[in-house]
Amino acid sequence: MNTSFTRDLALADEAATLRLGAELALFLKPGDFVALSGDLGAGKTTLARATIRALAPGAGCFEVPSPTFTLVQAYDVTRVPVSHFDLYRISQADEIFELGLDDALKAGVVLIEWPDRIAVYLPADRLETKLAYGPDTAGRMAVMTGHGSWGPRLERMAGISTFIDQSDWRGAVRRHLQGDASTRRYERLEAPDGRCAILMDMPAKSDEAPLRGDKSYGALVHLADNIRAVVAMTGALRRFDLAAPEIYHYDLERGLAVIEDLGDMVFGTLQPDGSEIEQAYQAACDVLVHLAGCDCPAHLPLSDGKSHHMPHFDRDALQIEAGLVLDWFWPECKSAPADSAVRGQFEDIWNRCFDGLESETRSLVLRDFHSPNLLWLPARAGLQRIGLIDYQDAVIGHPAYDLASLLQDARIDVAPDREQRHLGYYLNARAKADGAFDAERFQAAYAIMGAQRCSKILGIFARLNRRDGKPNYLKHMPRVSEYLERNLRHPVLAELKDWYDTHLPPEVRVPDVS
Repeated sequence: MNTSFTRDLALADEAATLRLGAELALFLKPGDFVALSGDLGAGKTTLARATIRALAPGAGCFEVPSPTFTLVQAYDVTRVPVSHFDLYRISQADEIFELGLDDALKAGVVLIEWPDRIAVYLPADRLETKLAYGPDTAGRMAVMTGHGSWGPRLERMAGISTFIDQSDWRGAVRRHLQGDASTRRYERLEAPDGRCAILMDMPAKSDEAPLRGDKSYGALVHLADNIRAVVAMTGALRRFDLAAPEIYHYDLERGLAVIEDLGDMVFGTLQPDGSEIEQAYQAACDVLVHLAGCDCPAHLPLSDGKSHHMPHFDRDALQIEAGLVLDWFWPECKSAPADSAVRGQFEDIWNRCFDGLESETRSLVLRDFHSPNLLWLPARAGLQRIGLIDYQDAVIGHPAYDLASLLQDARIDVAPDREQRHLGYYLNARAKADGAFDAERFQAAYAIMGAQRCSKILGIFARLNRRDGKPNYLKHMPRVSEYLERNLRHPVLAELKDWYDTHLPPEVRVPDVS
């Protein structure tokens, strides 16, 4: 049950008000209602301007006029659309709907000055910020109260501020950093002395519905549910001489960490046909060859005396993930759920595929070894040239999975010749490192893991569109479908190819994203 939370702040000067606006902008999302109250001249418009500017790319300094006369000003150049209302001059509360409040809330964030004018229409989920003069007229007091779902969010805002102040990053400028499809949130911290770091905000998951028995989907497929996995895996990877970011400061209970900033040169930003991308892919293959030879303990130590257990990427997890194509993608294509006969046949085929992998060598699998999580660090040498992030879901499994993640990247095109070239490089490197390495068996496993991953991703992207309102992921589906076709050409997947050709052939798998 959501409850209210109040945060009192002393704003010594206008700069402090601007910092509060920038901090607030970090937490805003579509549908948020922010009420700004206080006497004339208390700083409501100043706070609103700071918030709107901080929501713009690069924290822009564009014009943000007061809506005193227009009553509402809308902005779509911001990270989230914003509508800024000033209700001082309205005489009836109902006028707010003529100004487009409902549409504004559906589209993005609403900032309202003089919210008392529409007190009867204030939503249950809202953030109220009341500004008043401080002991001297130069300063202000801000009383922020989060109602409904804003209660715990405001409490987390306050906790993060305290966490940063207790570290070496007190006083750092905080900027929004684009995250991924997860619920994690990131900021870039810029210290006064020029240092940069990344704030990771990863609260523990506690509201996932059970899928089977008392276990959620995340628990069944071994997804990390708190930051302990991040801290433990970071330590392990750095002990393996890999470029995981150093952790400067963390709080295991609150799910917060300040980590090394490895920059912005993720693989997706490199020129697709340049020599640099070829070097980067080869270096990434070297990292995977190295990982295949690392002996990862079953339990990774943590500073509180406890440990993180390394789960196995077992048959059940692989089967559930592959089944996402039936759970979410099939209904989009067929306008009806998959029946039990189709599902049973699909699962039986996969079980026979997984039978052939059970005797294969197991190693550390980072699981999301692809362009958004791989950074090119050309100033470094050897394995350190590949920066690693987003590895909290790492498991013990077949090493072919990470290679398929790299060479069948869902977000950027990997042409067949590039895939085969680097697959060949990896196979040769593994053979040199391990005289017992069987390249032919590995290629079969690579096709199986690649097809499993493609099936999973088609389901995930359909889910992101349908359930989470994120249609941008649909544009990647044709690419993933093409990778699936490449995998299905391997003889080991002849039975699975027949199933796909019968039920979800290529022409069905490519959605209309126009």
